[in-house]
Amino acid sequence: MKYICLAYEEERTLNSLSRREWDSLRKETLEYLVELRERGHVLSAEALQSARNATTIRVRSGKTSITDGPYAETKEQLGGFFMIDARDLNEAIQIASRWPSARLGSIEVRPIEEQLREESRY
Repeated sequence: MKYICLAYEEERTLNSLSRREWDSLRKETLEYLVELRERGHVLSAEALQSARNATTIRVRSGKTSITDGPYAETKEQLGGFFMIDARDLNEAIQIASRWPSARLGSIEVRPIEEQLREESRY
């Protein structure tokens, strides 16, 4: 089954890391990504630019509004994602819990819908 793992991080926390701490976290993340690829779990993984570079778009009553930055005002922002193939939710949680930045933020694990359902929204 496919799962999307959303990595939420506080930019201030990451930016406060020393160069050595950042290099270590980055190296650990890249090594874990290689391990997951070798085990056939990773389908895709991408880092995102800062939430400061985001644009939020809404359409209401046919009118489009554009806002700089993310809509939600939170300490943690979506910093990246990785899509995995796991046997079940338990295995997906085990995989996500070893993602290095989970120690600094959080990882949301959500099953992928193979197609948009007809009978319900969620």
